[in-house]
Amino acid sequence: MTRKIRLGAFLPGGGQHVAAWRHPDQPVDGATSFDFHKQLALTAERGLFDAYFLADGLAVGFGGAREGGNARVAGFEPVTLFSALAPLTTHLGFIATSSTTYEEPYTTARKFASLDLISGGRAGWNVVTTTGDLTAQNFNRDTQLPHAERYRRAAEHVDVVRKLWESFEDDAFIRDKESGVFFDPAKLHDTDHRGEHFSVRGPLNVSRSPQGHPVIVQAGQSEDGRGLAAATAEVIFTAHQHIETAQEFYRDIKARARGLGRNPDHILVMPGVSAFVGRTEAEAREKYDRLTSLIVEEDGIGLLNGLTGGTLDLHGYDLDGPLPPAPPTEGMKSRQALIRQIADENNFTIRQLYQWIASARGHYTIVGTAEQIADTLQTWFENEAADGFNILPPWLPTALDDFVDLVIPELQRRGLFRTAYEGKTLRENLGLPFPTNRWAAGRAALQAAE
Repeated sequence: MTRKIRLGAFLPGGGQHVAAWRHPDQPVDGATSFDFHKQLALTAERGLFDAYFLADGLAVGFGGAREGGNARVAGFEPVTLFSALAPLTTHLGFIATSSTTYEEPYTTARKFASLDLISGGRAGWNVVTTTGDLTAQNFNRDTQLPHAERYRRAAEHVDVVRKLWESFEDDAFIRDKESGVFFDPAKLHDTDHRGEHFSVRGPLNVSRSPQGHPVIVQAGQSEDGRGLAAATAEVIFTAHQHIETAQEFYRDIKARARGLGRNPDHILVMPGVSAFVGRTEAEAREKYDRLTSLIVEEDGIGLLNGLTGGTLDLHGYDLDGPLPPAPPTEGMKSRQALIRQIADENNFTIRQLYQWIASARGHYTIVGTAEQIADTLQTWFENEAADGFNILPPWLPTALDDFVDLVIPELQRRGLFRTAYEGKTLRENLGLPFPTNRWAAGRAALQAAE
């Protein structure tokens, strides 16, 4: 099969841009409107996106920011939302974020396995380590866990979840009314995990889905994050401003995966892209300028305070002066470094910096026509920088409609994107292999050796 671009739709109901909720097209209650999320899901499926992707936070304001203009102050828990949306769609995948820092593996495994069954094999788990002292204070801690410890816990957490997802073999359920045999007990397996952070007996009380188990997605790009992604992820959500850094990340991840005995083609690297689409370049620029003009100064400062690690308070600084130095924290180290890189490379003032990152928080922003946006995506895709992209429409629903109605047809015209879904499950549509149950594989190997 000819290699195609994979696309995720990153669609927080309140909009991606920090000022999205103020746009005339954006419903002010979008973050907590189920009908609006339903509209977004149906549009994404109309556009043949692989998946609807949602981030998540475990504190008011998505990490603690409580500025009055912050539309992310409240929203739905993603797995709950996706369980309601899944029956309303037929092919669209649903990738929900869930924290390895504050959740137990059994709970994570159970809720994602349930979503996978409800959706007919269209679920994905975005593995994240959660940062921020304000979030920690919601979970019996005063401060966040150190970066290295978060990633050790995350690696073990993913390992346990994967073991739990293999509790039942694919053909364990017989359900024979005549014989009275509901399942084959020989094909149900305990987990029996004991490690540094978790002790889990198992087995999981949810069966396998049509895609085996949910697709594992990971979004970190620090050294620890790359190691976790190369070892465990099937899709990687990453942030880059330049094709050169995207290529370095792409090649590094593929090389690490190969070194771990994994097929690098079974790990899809999908950078985030925020697109302002116009029928002309001037129209696209007008859309960007209009949304930028709606940023509340306090929200821009709050956004930067969070993305620079939370220890730098920009209140009182000259907003038309440079970003002051900020020591790295135990938070999102790679994102802190990226924000500093953007400021330094562009010689941005504080105001210019928050205006630029307001639409995508460090992901790549493109302002242009469908042809110009397709040119950029094609260049990255064909030059070892991406296997696909997570599209972050700045405001909703209009920016999503623009991408579906203008950019998708251009990608299809170039033969770069599907014209129909390839299969029913998220794995099939992403071109990822079905995960073999290790217990069944072990039995098959023994039988072959006899």
